[in-house]
Amino acid sequence: MKMLTNKEIKEIAIRQSAEDMGCKAADFLSEKNIVCKFCLGEKARRYYKEPITCNFVSYGNNVVAATMGEVEDLVSEYIEKYEFYHLFETPNMHWLEERLAERGYKICFMAEYYLPDVERIPNIQCLYETRILGQDDFKNLYLPEWSNALCSDRKNLDVLGIGAYDRDNLVGFAACSADCDDMWQIGVDVLPEYRQKGIASALTSRLAKEILGRGKVPFYCSAWSNIRSARNAVKSGFVPTWVEMTIKPANIVDEINSEAGK
Repeated sequence: MKMLTNKEIKEIAIRQSAEDMGCKAADFLSEKNIVCKFCLGEKARRYYKEPITCNFVSYGNNVVAATMGEVEDLVSEYIEKYEFYHLFETPNMHWLEERLAERGYKICFMAEYYLPDVERIPNIQCLYETRILGQDDFKNLYLPEWSNALCSDRKNLDVLGIGAYDRDNLVGFAACSADCDDMWQIGVDVLPEYRQKGIASALTSRLAKEILGRGKVPFYCSAWSNIRSARNAVKSGFVPTWVEMTIKPANIVDEINSEAGK
């Protein structure tokens, strides 16, 4: 199978973002900010959950804001008020947050996404034995220590993984979920006592190659503040490619915060 190029990988990601929002792929390449009506496509990422009041996405050229009508005026005013790359920053976000609150909405998720640079994915030797794992191997691994690698709410999407073993004990684990038809998302966990040994990057980079070898696009997501995760992405051959910020009804955000606090 012919390996995807970096250009093809980014084109696939942009088409997927368009499917996720209801806009055109070309919108992300414009030099102008674009507001469109939000519409979750049939092939949207499978973890997206409505209601989504607005989603801001930037691939570094502009911002595309897919929004529902009830906040379209605020969103339009916001993206005209600041440079597109400042729309994801405080204190500018406070301007939007204050006005959203008056209508019963809040900023919810914010994340940075990475794609592989196929020309620089390294071959990193792991200090421990590694094994390729499939869905049948995951059954007993839906545990808190592997919650980044696997998702118990979407077990059917977890398709491929690589484990690092100290004797027969799993000490590091990278796995991916088939979040959309052409793109598989990587998550990785390493037990605390085994960190700082290069296990995460060895597993992440190898899993990226395994995914590419199957004709799919691996992608990686982290919060801006998760420096450890961002460093792993870069060390594993990934580069920052796009950012997202999502607005949801305030009661949904409050519910997420309530669950997280338990």
